[in-house]
Amino acid sequence: MRILVVGAGATGGYFGARLSLAGRNVTFLVRGKRADALRHNGLHLITPGGEISLQPQLITTGEIDQPYDVILLTVKAFGLESALSDITPAVGPDTIIMPILNGMKHLEILTTRFGKQAVIGGLCKIAATLDEQGRVVQLSHLHELTYGEPDGSITDRISRLDALFKDAGFTARLSTSIINEMWEKWLLLASLGAITCLMRGNIGQVAAAPGGELFARSVINEILAVVTSAGYRRREDYIADTTALLTQQDSAQTSSMFRDLNQGFQVEAEQVLGDLVALGQRAGLTTPLLCAAYTHLAVYQRSRD
Repeated sequence: MRILVVGAGATGGYFGARLSLAGRNVTFLVRGKRADALRHNGLHLITPGGEISLQPQLITTGEIDQPYDVILLTVKAFGLESALSDITPAVGPDTIIMPILNGMKHLEILTTRFGKQAVIGGLCKIAATLDEQGRVVQLSHLHELTYGEPDGSITDRISRLDALFKDAGFTARLSTSIINEMWEKWLLLASLGAITCLMRGNIGQVAAAPGGELFARSVINEILAVVTSAGYRRREDYIADTTALLTQQDSAQTSSMFRDLNQGFQVEAEQVLGDLVALGQRAGLTTPLLCAAYTHLAVYQRSRD
């Protein structure tokens, strides 16, 4: 199966490199300076187990002349609209589009553009970033890719995709409840982002501060109310584990959005928090802390722009 990885940032660079190193047929769709840097320097992973490098197979916008079997869409959520035109020539009648984006709105956008049959659900769990040299730095041993049909069925194509991802140097997991797991990922990601960005500290620093644990729990409960109103089927053990994770006083955990904020980069404020604010408003929910975090990041983003 021919795989097109759209984007070679921290997420796409990591999983695409692992698949390529495992012998899969992987091509990266990249632009501009990133394409030039990868051609000149190669793709480098800095992992807990050491440094890995490879010379990736690259393609740029306008060079795609035939469909791919799998499109792994790993752009930032704010880059989705521009990516739609880029990938259109790569989408054939049997192409599987697997987005690994934050939030949920991208599923609606992709199905509207390419049809419901083309899109599956997907998410990843990894702490990774690009360093100043453009290398992908894996910050922990966690590297999991989860995928599944939106209706939970086990189809021939999802079984083939599962076989493609297995034994490729990361944890690959086929899910029969991928949409609910995507809601849970959003709950975790938005809570982590709101807590760390609004308080400008890691989870442990916030939890150890006066009123910090109560603040964190209140953020989680607001976001939980929103996602539940929108269709999330609550799993109490997951909620308890998430709450415990985000209130640990010895935790150095931060969110990618917080790291982007500190580095002066563009942040996914609209997709991670803004869409939740809108869902809460439509449900008639009061979410003052969520709104405060979103406003805080919106001010930062407009000042940066």
